[in-house]
This record gives sequence, C-alpha cells and structure tokens, in this order.
Amino acid sequence: MRHALPVLALLLLPACTSWLPDLSGIPGAETLGLATSMPEAEAEEVPASAQAAAAGEPALHLRWGSRAVVAVLAQQSGENRMWRSPGGMVVATDGARVVATAGLRDWLAATRLDGPDPLDEPLQLLGREVASRRQVDLMRSDRSPEGMRFGLSLNCRLRGGLTDGVQAPPVLLITERCRGSGESFVNRFWADPETGGIYRSEQWIGPPGPLWVEVVNPPSS
Repeated sequence: MRHALPVLALLLLPACTSWLPDLSGIPGAETLGLATSMPEAEAEEVPASAQAAAAGEPALHLRWGSRAVVAVLAQQSGENRMWRSPGGMVVATDGARVVATAGLRDWLAATRLDGPDPLDEPLQLLGREVASRRQVDLMRSDRSPEGMRFGLSLNCRLRGGLTDGVQAPPVLLITERCRGSGESFVNRFWADPETGGIYRSEQWIGPPGPLWVEVVNPPSS
C-alpha cells in the first residue's frame, strides 16, 4: 500500500505559524508530477494577478467555490510537496495528486493508495482504462468527533483521451471516476500530450467539493 504524507501534525498547527515538518524519508513513488512547461495555448488561463502574487516562486493557483488563493511551495521531498497561501491554506501533493488539505472548515486529512497511482504515468492512460483503489480520511478543523470520517474506501477508474483540438491544440485529458463510502465524484487532470506533465486539475477534497489546481510556476524536480 502506498501511503500519503503524514500531514496531520502540520495541519493542526495555527495558520500563523511558519513551521513545517521535515519530509525526508517519507515513502512515496516518484511521479511525472507537474509540468515543467505549459502548452502555449493554455498558459493564458493563469490570471495575471496569480502570476504577480507568485513573484516567480513555484506556486499553484487554487480555486474552490467563489474563493481563490495562490499557494507557494513551502517544502519539498521528491514528488511530495507542501504548498501554503498567505492566509494559511495548506495543500499537500504527491506528484499532481492532492493528498491532504488544511485551512478550510473541512479537511482532507490523509490519502492512502493501494498500489501505484495511475497518475504516475499519465501517457499510459491514453486510450486505456485503469482501476485504482484508495482510502481517505476527512475531518473538521475543530476536530469534533462528528466531523471525523476515517478510512473511506474509494474505487476509481481512470481513462485518458485527447481533446478534439478544434479551438485549441489537443491536450491529454484524464478522467477519474470514483465511488464508495457514500461518495461519488469525478476528478479531471489536464496534461501535456508529449511529456505527460499535468498542469491543471479538478480534484475532490471532501465536503468543500472540487478544488481547481492550476500550475502558476512549476517546481524543480
């Protein structure tokens, strides 16, 4: 079983703290991860305000509901990364997958995959459907017992295909459909069809719903 980052200790810290744990030695397979460059036709979709807020640092533009923030890279160990916004929202990623969040009322506290993540090899999903299983833990920021849902089992199927390329150059769009433990949702990942680098995604993070993740400036591998 592939385990997510042990982020709970970090997520329980007050938003004003600048401390982050040492992530060295954390298990996690290397992935193709985030794109080192964005297809030219897609780069314009990162708002200029997000570019300015990132100030040239590795950063993500995050959107959920009517809110949006820029989160800069706070710490990295291989493909395991921590991103933090000035307001204290924290997102942990393993490659392109969001594996934990904090700073909202409801948190995605942990993610555990059974076996390799199909997103490790995006190009291998083109024209293929692959099954994947994982467990997630959800909790509220007040850590109330009624808000804790641990060990939610999800059965997912991922499939990649090229967009039609009529209005813009074709890109690899990976769709992940998941069901289980009373939940049903669809994640989407946009990738460069040549390199497989994922530069945009829409990912379920529990009660807050989908989180849009856009690479502003990619991190170094």
